This record gives sequence, C-alpha cells and structure tokens, in this order.
Amino acid sequence: MNQPHSTTHETPGGVVVDLGKARAARSTAATATAPADVEPDSVYVAPPQRAPLEGVVLPGPADPRPSVVPKAPAWVRGRRAVRVFLTDERTRTTARLVVRHGSYVVRGGGILAKRGWDGRSTARYERMMRTAEAAGLHEQALEWEVRAAAFRAARHQRRMDLLTSPIRVAKNAAVGTGAGIAGLLGLGVVLAIAERDITDVVTPIMTVIDLIRWAVVFVSIVWGPLVAIAPWAALLAMWSVGRRRQAAPAWTLPATQTSTVGEPITPSIVVKALRDLGIAPLRNAIKDMGDAGAGMLGPIRIAGCGVEVDVTLPSGVSTNEVQGRRRKLAENLSRHEHEVFITIAAAARTVRLWIADSGALDEPIGPSPLVTDHDMTADLYTGRAPWGQDLRGDAALISVLQRHLLITGLSNQGKTAALRALALWLALDPTVEFRIADLKGVGDWRMFDGLATVLIQGPTDNEVMEATQMLEEGVREMERRIALVKASGATDGVTREVARTNPDFHPLVLVVDEAQMAFMCPAVGDDKRPYGGTKATSRYFMAGRKLHNQGRAVNVTLWQGTQDPTNENLPKLIREGAHIRASLALGSEEQARMALGDKAIDGGAAPHKLRQGADRGTVVVAGDGVKLAPGQAATTIRTHYITGEQAAEVADRAKARRAGVTTLTAVAPAEGGPDPLADIATALGDAVRLRTQEVLQRLAAANPGEYREWNFGDLKSVLEGAGAAPYKSDGQMVVARAKVLSALAERDADTSDGDGE
Repeated sequence: MNQPHSTTHETPGGVVVDLGKARAARSTAATATAPADVEPDSVYVAPPQRAPLEGVVLPGPADPRPSVVPKAPAWVRGRRAVRVFLTDERTRTTARLVVRHGSYVVRGGGILAKRGWDGRSTARYERMMRTAEAAGLHEQALEWEVRAAAFRAARHQRRMDLLTSPIRVAKNAAVGTGAGIAGLLGLGVVLAIAERDITDVVTPIMTVIDLIRWAVVFVSIVWGPLVAIAPWAALLAMWSVGRRRQAAPAWTLPATQTSTVGEPITPSIVVKALRDLGIAPLRNAIKDMGDAGAGMLGPIRIAGCGVEVDVTLPSGVSTNEVQGRRRKLAENLSRHEHEVFITIAAAARTVRLWIADSGALDEPIGPSPLVTDHDMTADLYTGRAPWGQDLRGDAALISVLQRHLLITGLSNQGKTAALRALALWLALDPTVEFRIADLKGVGDWRMFDGLATVLIQGPTDNEVMEATQMLEEGVREMERRIALVKASGATDGVTREVARTNPDFHPLVLVVDEAQMAFMCPAVGDDKRPYGGTKATSRYFMAGRKLHNQGRAVNVTLWQGTQDPTNENLPKLIREGAHIRASLALGSEEQARMALGDKAIDGGAAPHKLRQGADRGTVVVAGDGVKLAPGQAATTIRTHYITGEQAAEVADRAKARRAGVTTLTAVAPAEGGPDPLADIATALGDAVRLRTQEVLQRLAAANPGEYREWNFGDLKSVLEGAGAAPYKSDGQMVVARAKVLSALAERDADTSDGDGE
C-alpha cells in the first residue's frame, strides 16, 4: 500500500510537522483533539506542548483564530425594529392625532344621535325626573312628569296626522296645480290681449315648463357631487361636534386643551371627579346608575366665592373615604386642595362639597367694620363680633357671651391679630373689664393701656408669674361673686340687667396671649409650687381649670392664645375647657385634634391643611358661639386684619366711652394664699400616719375650692417635692406626719436663711 506523500513544515513554534502523516491521522488523533468549529477536511495543528518549569506557569500562545459574532435571528431583529418604531415620539404623536380625531368623529356622532333621540323621545324628561327624585325634589319631579305627558300627547297627535296626511297632500296638490294653471292661463289671456297675439295665451305656462326643465337639468348636474360630498359633510359635522366637546381620551388631547383650571362646576364635572377618586365601590355604582351618577347630586348652589353641592354616596361608600381623598378630589375638579372643603351634611351618607372659584381664596377680604364704621357699638349680651367672612363671603359673626375662648396656630399666622380683633369689639361695651397678659411683650396689646385694668407685657419668668397671679386674682373674684349670688338667693344667675346695674357683676375678661410661655415656665414659688407645668401643683394650670369650671356662671371668662399646641404647652383639660376653639394653620393632624377636638376633625375641619403664610388670618372655628350649618362641626373664617395703627384708633374710641381707667402692670400677690404642705400637715392632725385617700378627703373638706379636684398624683407630687413622699404600709399608701413636719421645718429654715441674706 502506497504511503501518502510526505511534506514537512516548520511551524512558528519551531516544531516540524509532516503534513502527509497528519492527513493520514486526521481520522484519529486530529479528529479527537480538534475543536468543534473546525471543518472536517481542514488540518488542525495543535500548539506545541511545553513542559512547565518548576514553580513557573508559562502562558500559552495566543489563539490566532478570529472570534465570530453570530447574527441575531430574524424574529429578534424584527421585534427590535417594532419596539423602536412604537416607542418613537413621531409614532406616538401620530397615534395620538389619529385616535383624537377618530374619537371626535365617533363620539361626535354619538352626541348627535343622543340629541336626536332626546328630541324624539321622553329620555330627557325621564332623566330629569330620576335626578329630581334622587335629590328629594318631588315637586320638580312631578313638573317634569307633566311635561313628559304633554310631550307624549303631542307626539301621538303628530303620528295620527301622518295617517291622513297623504290624502290631504294629494288634495292640496291637485287644488294647487289647478289654481296655478288657471292663474297662468289668465295671465296669458291678459298678455295676448295686450300684445294682440293669440299665441301669448300659453306663454306663461311654457315659461314655467322651461323653468322646471332647467331646474331638472341643474339638479341632475349637481346631484352626483352632492351625493359624493354628503358623507364627508356628515363626518365633518360629527368631527366638529366632538371637537367642541373635546370628546376624546384625555391622553390624546393637547396640553392646551386638557387644562380646565377655572372651568365652571357642572354636575358632569362633579360626577366625573367622584368617579375617578379611586374608590372602587363608588366608581362601580356610578357606572351602574341609569343617570350616570347625576342622581347622587343635589342642586349646585352659588355660595359666596364658590359653589356648594350635597353628594349622597351610594351604599358601601363611607364619608370618611371621600374626606381622606380631598387632594385628589380637588385636582379632579381642577382646583387646589385649599379650594375644596368637604364636610358632613345632616343627611346620612352625605358629604357637602364647597368648591371655590379658582384663585378666589387668594384675594383679600374687605376691611373690618370696626375700622370703617366709627359709630359702631358693642353689647356683650345681644351683639356678635364681626370677625371676618366665611367661605360663602357672608359676614362671620361670633358671640363671646360667657364663653371661654382658645385660639392656637403656628407662629406668625395672625393669632394675636385675630384675638385682638375680638377684644377691640368687646371693648366698645363700656361695662366689660379687661385684664391682659401679653407674654410676647412686643407691643401688640399696647393700645389697651388706659383701657384694661391690668396690662402685663413681657416674655420673662417675672411676667409669667405676674400673669399667674392675675389669673389667681380672677379666681378669687369668681369665688367672691359666687358667694354674692348664693347670698342673694337669685335663681337666674347673673342676668344682663344685673351685670348692667351692679358693678360687682360686670363682665370680666382675662386675656393671656402666648399662654404656652406660662405652661412652660420653670419658676417655683416660695411655697415650692411651680408656676408652670401641667400637674395639679401648677399654679397657672390650676387657676385656668378653676376659671373654666365656674367662671362663666358669674361673667368671668378666660381667653387664651397659644402657639404650636402639644400636651406639654396646652394640657388637655385646659383646651377642652374652652367653649370656642379656633385654630390657624397647624403642622399636623395630631395638633389639629388637640386644637379643635376629634369631633371637629372627623367632621371635616382641617386646620392642618391650611397653607402656612398664604392662609394667614384664616381660622377654623369649632364649638359654641359661632353659627354652624346643621350637622356641621366647624366652620372656616377669613378674619379681618386690623393693623396696629387702626387698633389704636378703635381703642381710643372705646376709651372715650368709658370713665378714666388706671392700668396696672402687675397684680399684688394674695396674702395668706393656700399652702399645700401646711394644709397637709393640718389634715394629718395627731395621726402618726394616715392613708392618702383620707388625707385627700380631709383637704377637700377643709378647702373645697382648692383641693376638691385633687387626686393621688397631685398629693404625691407635692409631698415628693418636699421630700416627704407617701409610702406603702400594710399594703396601703400612707403619709407620715413626721416626714411632713420635718419638710415644713426644713422649708422654714431655708426661708429664714434667705431672708437673712
């Protein structure tokens, strides 16, 4: 057997290869070692194998074969091309254009068809009847039913007339034709006599025949184009109607057409806003309603600088679900959040929407009547203070007769101006006495110098202590009046006549502005009782509680203004003791609940939704003294702003109506005031130790005005502060007499040392 031709070849690696032998062995060794991508008939030359040196790894030679990038399949390239085409902005613009104008035609045709159907049927009347019935307007429903009956009778008569109309038309046509021919012959006779030509008798008839022939020729010429143009004209009409109504999906409309800011509020807009609120049961109920949700709405009424409408929610939708989506509802109505207010109406499952005109709430209200009416007077018993305007634009009047007042809000929102405006109006009643503590001390209440009997101004602890003594003096005045009423045997309390004729019962208003300074004051009196704080040992806190409990019955009321309410600077018992609670802009719903109470917030009040700065002077008012709609827990008032100069002018008018008033800058501390530690020692008597409950009972019996509302916590805080804390003996908390006497002796010694210094 012949051997294959041998040819040697030296590789770049220095190895000599016999090509003939390589070809002969390709079915064995070469095939076993060749990579999969080498063609069967090609020669694969293995790189030379080098023995690695000990401890050294030598890199192999670079693979000379070029790398091959496979082509993507055709379906992948096609999918990529489709994706690029669909995501291209030109494609999307074209698609929006096609869908928009196609929707104009389709929906425009639907609008025209609905109009035609409404005109030929009683659909409109039935729709209005359902709406009136859903709104409870039964008289209007009956009126629409009468109109529908009249329409049906007229339609029936027209249909009956159509049965006999062919005969009448034929008769009228025959009579008309005969009369016309006779008239034309008569005209021809006259023309023949005038022209002395017998052939002119038929000239008028032939002229009419020629006119008819030319009319037929003209119609035959234009008929074809009219038939061709008519469908396009119909499409153009439908497109025009759809374009005017913007009857296309919102995503296809240009930006200039999707803006509806300032658009008047209509039933369809309100229903659409509710449908798109994101509440599934509400959306489904609207879709299932035959009137497309119109039956949910009451009449839309003009209310000041906006409109008001009651919405009866379908079953399964609660009022708080709608209240919780106030911002979304406002945006659906093309309004800002502060331009939509949601309150709970008197009817069950009904919310009342007040929707402002766009930008109306950013316009300032007019000046206060206190500034414009120089002859204005005030009467605490019969009058109401002109505080501002409600959202309807009506005057907001508030009665402060025997009502404690609290107004709170963030800093620099108009709290002092709003509180001062009420005091300025009341100052025009010469029988009202003011005692004022301005714990800001920058002159906001300076105009009451010569008008108030007490005017404390300053932010330090000394002014807080004086303000506390002012309240404590008010408590003593209250107790004095209660004793006088009890001694007089009066059954109707302090009436208007008594307050006008008896100086002992003139109205007394205690005003503390920036009251949070009093609650946060760290000062402690000589009796070891703190001026500030929220416990029963706090002198300011206890004085405020006592005034809230009994003051109004004898014409002693407390007005407080405070910032940024918390449990530390506005205790619960103080804020809940106010009859009128007003709040400017706040930072959170939790603060709003502290300011106005849970009932007002759950009813729709939202001072935390007011815009800080932009809504300066706007207050949300809850409680007694302000007129509220039935079922409404709060109202929003835009208060009049009275500048300092204007306030001074009003105060001068009030001063002119009074005798000279001497204004004090401090109240002398009461002599022999309550000393809780000494009173506890007296209550213990000779007992070595006494149960805390019995100590509390003895204290309340000895001085009910001071200790009637004390509890174990109050007693414990006084004793712990003195170093004589109660302790447990035989399973019961007791007070040791020895510890109390030791604490008294130590305190007296400290006082003596201080006096000696």
